Amino acid sequence: MADTFIICPACQAKNRVPSARLHHSPTCGKCQASLLPLAPLELNASQLSRLHAHETLPLIVDFWAPWCGPCLQMAPTFEKVASQFAGQFRFAKLDTQAHSSTATQWAIRSIPTLIAFVQGKEVARQSGALSEGQLQAWLANLT
Repeated sequence: MADTFIICPACQAKNRVPSARLHHSPTCGKCQASLLPLAPLELNASQLSRLHAHETLPLIVDFWAPWCGPCLQMAPTFEKVASQFAGQFRFAKLDTQAHSSTATQWAIRSIPTLIAFVQGKEVARQSGALSEGQLQAWLANLT
């Protein structure tokens, strides 16, 4: 079975994990941190760039802002679904207020916006808050 490359959320080291072991709580070979935490990662611009370039697990990024009501409404749903799909997808959040140039780079026109990346390429985009069922269905369409 193929290997999956996962960037450690703690030390940014690139780790190779056999795909069959993704559901066995893999840890970083360098710092021993969990490679697949149940909560979405809070990213900055450089972390997003590294994940985008090197992660082989599909990456789901929530572009949000702290002043956005729909973003705050969807946040608990995003966290819950992230824990349900851990090992199938990597979930992350990027604050567009703190990282406005990154939001511009990805042409974020409204928030919340979810972007799915597979092998470094954008494969899907969804703007607007989603319910738990809608988010699960959106993810199911990606597989």
